[in-house]
Amino acid sequence: MSAAASRILVTGAAGFIGSSLVDRLLAEGREVVGLDNFDPFYPEDEKRRNLKRASQSQRFRLEEGDIRDAARVRQLYTDHAFDAVVHLAALAGVRPSLERPAAYADVNVNGSAVLLEAAVRAGNPRFVFASSSSVYGEREDGPFLESDPVDRPVSPYAATKKAGELLAHSFHHDHGLPVTCVRFFTAYGPRQRPDLAIRKFAERMLRGAPIPVYGDGSSLRDYTYIDDVVDGLLRAVDRDLGYAILNFGAGRTIRLMEMVNQLENALGLTAEIDRQPAMTGDVPLTWADISAARDALGYAPAVAFEDGVHRTVAWLKDCE
Repeated sequence: MSAAASRILVTGAAGFIGSSLVDRLLAEGREVVGLDNFDPFYPEDEKRRNLKRASQSQRFRLEEGDIRDAARVRQLYTDHAFDAVVHLAALAGVRPSLERPAAYADVNVNGSAVLLEAAVRAGNPRFVFASSSSVYGEREDGPFLESDPVDRPVSPYAATKKAGELLAHSFHHDHGLPVTCVRFFTAYGPRQRPDLAIRKFAERMLRGAPIPVYGDGSSLRDYTYIDDVVDGLLRAVDRDLGYAILNFGAGRTIRLMEMVNQLENALGLTAEIDRQPAMTGDVPLTWADISAARDALGYAPAVAFEDGVHRTVAWLKDCE
């Protein structure tokens, strides 16, 4: 076990995973600087609400800025002497990346390079990079192992995340920067982005609107509750693994229509299904082998899917 990080930079701090992580870091008594440019992918006021609790802490500082602003990023590293960086900021989403591939490459690849370069200049703080299960591409078998080939991405978003992993490796190899690349598998829970299925479906059901189901409903996803994701990130922040790639999933799959059934049970409503053709860029299966994360970090997801759905629905109702 390395020494616990006391000063942490979190990029994308106002987002779903970022704000949840910030709250946990502050609860543990750590100092956190959050960097976010409040990209209009979804409403800024929602992102600011995500940081409401954190903003009340004297150990939290919000910096509004872009990860591609090299001078600003270097100054942050100089001013705060971070022990660790958790790089979550990115243009998100598989489907939107099909419409804006150049923008996704600019933010996700160039922005990551800026942060990695600044980290080296600042003395190599531990660096946690948010990758994605989308790097595994189209697979019909599982679970997915970190050692599996991932050279056939099916969306620009997936390609940028694999590029980020490769960039991070080069900085580790050339400069000794300790980097853990975390491949997230369909995180869900309170503060989930409004475009993601569980929240999107629940909100539409509460309004009495139909939910769009793309394909035949047989796709399988490894849904991972936010508390389990954050627990893994806390462990990654405090561990120098050299260079590592780790899956952060639940280690089991849920069929799309089973997810809908769980929402129906939690909401006490019946979903109206709007059948749509399968979407370009979507994959039939995500399924994490989490043994490497368990061995390296003690990562042990504990929230059952049914419980996580009920907690998510309770949060949505509180937000009404």
